[in-house]
Amino acid sequence: MKTQTYDREKAIAYAHQWAFKRNPAYLDFSRYGGDCTNFISQCIYAGCNTMNPKPVFGWYYYNSYQRTASWTGVPYLYNFLVGNEGAGPFAKEVPLEELVPGDIIQLSFDGTIFRHSLFVVEMGKGGTPENVKIATHTYDRDYYPLSNYGYQKYRCLHIIGYRK
Repeated sequence: MKTQTYDREKAIAYAHQWAFKRNPAYLDFSRYGGDCTNFISQCIYAGCNTMNPKPVFGWYYYNSYQRTASWTGVPYLYNFLVGNEGAGPFAKEVPLEELVPGDIIQLSFDGTIFRHSLFVVEMGKGGTPENVKIATHTYDRDYYPLSNYGYQKYRCLHIIGYRK
């Protein structure tokens, strides 16, 4: 499979369009533990338009009953993106200063378990938490500084591309 270029502009445009509302094509998971990773998956999908239909370990959403845990779950999205060798997007973990708009940050509030996913919409000079701006759901945000969160740890995922 040939690596395709992830369309960051489309992904970011999607994030801005839906940051404060919900796309009716997807279930809102806010009442089921949070909608953050569902929103992040939608943003990524807008930039690659390719899912991975592999049962259990793929990455897809057809409806609320036909989806993978990686579409909506923080650790499962991480595992899929860093381990994906098939269809769909793939990523690598990088330092904060190597992120670019269209990438992902995941937060751990207790220093152990990562529970929140953020979509990077803007990177200021130096790549510090003060000048990284994100969009997210559950607590809906857009152009929100990473430094405004009270977290213990973060991990950063750079989307390399996708395969069809």
